Amino acid sequence: MHQIFETSNIGSIKLKNRIIRSATGDGLADPDGRPTELLIEFYTKLAIGGAGAIITGFTGIQPNGKSSTYHQLMFDRDDFIDDYKKLTSTIHSYGTPIILQLNHCGRQTRQKATGLPTVAPSARRDLYFLEKRPRELTEREIEEIIMNFAKAIARAQKAGFDGVQLHLAHGFLLSEFLSSNMNKRRDRWGGTLENKFRIIERIFSEARKGVGDFPILVKMNAYDTRKNGMRIPEAVEIAKLLKQAGCAAIEVSCGVVNDGFITIRSKQFPTQAALEYSYLLSYLPGFIKKIMEPFIPLSTALIVPLPKVLAKYNVEAAEIIKKNVDIPIIVVGGIKKLSDVEEILAHNRADYVAMSRAFIIEPDIVNRFREKRQTESSCISCNYCITCIERMPFKCFYGKVRA
Repeated sequence: MHQIFETSNIGSIKLKNRIIRSATGDGLADPDGRPTELLIEFYTKLAIGGAGAIITGFTGIQPNGKSSTYHQLMFDRDDFIDDYKKLTSTIHSYGTPIILQLNHCGRQTRQKATGLPTVAPSARRDLYFLEKRPRELTEREIEEIIMNFAKAIARAQKAGFDGVQLHLAHGFLLSEFLSSNMNKRRDRWGGTLENKFRIIERIFSEARKGVGDFPILVKMNAYDTRKNGMRIPEAVEIAKLLKQAGCAAIEVSCGVVNDGFITIRSKQFPTQAALEYSYLLSYLPGFIKKIMEPFIPLSTALIVPLPKVLAKYNVEAAEIIKKNVDIPIIVVGGIKKLSDVEEILAHNRADYVAMSRAFIIEPDIVNRFREKRQTESSCISCNYCITCIERMPFKCFYGKVRA
């Protein structure tokens, strides 16, 4: 049985409590991807506000893997190390560990953002981003990606991060390799589970040569809605391979971008925010937006219906994975009530709980829970914060685009 506000360890990382700020794209880097004073200021609020640990927004490892979101963090250059040192030393001054999430977006990006063609394990087009069919990665390019992940992990250690988290979820590149829906390769990088997992195993082994036992965590999908996509039984087997590779902890999530609002769920489609800030709709003339507004929720519901389960939707999967591996399991997804955190930990369904949107509206939500000033996040799950991120830094809109 775990207590929420006890200290604990994930490898060498000492957490203040068992509520973690999950990685959240925040748009607070500079145009080159360096952390800014605004980013440090917000992360400081999280540290002062009681987060047990902070996982950064996803951070790119090479230019063609950069996200299409606004001002994403990058760590593909050694001369960024001092900038990140300023971030880590500030957060450490409040006794809070900070973990760098590393990612390559694969086909889930835009050439307008990267200046480069999209790439993927296989040449399968993404139906949301609607870019040209991505180019299938060559053997040499896969090896280059492996080494760039390893180099970024080494930079993170030098910059003072307490660990890194590899993004294996949500349809980004490493998730694409693991998915039979997106990975149609017939070479040593596709087909069997061991082949699909090979790129991840290689990242771990190459990184270990330089960073030793520096904690490497992952965020992975337990399931999605794609045909021949990820399902819980396969996720369990991947978790076992991660354990063998030396993974320090697994954060359990779900879904890919083409699944719609499966990963980050809401009661209704964020129409106003999409019309104002999404890449696909925001550039339309005003009169077209007015005509389209009533039809957008209906049309999107026909393609990707909004899920009915809005709370704790990854807990069952996390519990199953936890029963099969003896490394710490973190669960994220629709967890906003103190009572839910207590239930998950008390019944050993996961070792840690991670939250994202709750920390956007209330960076001090953990202190509010601890002091019993609040028993539930004020977040209404409108998803306006997520929808705006292609055009501006994140913020809480509380369900309304204001002039």
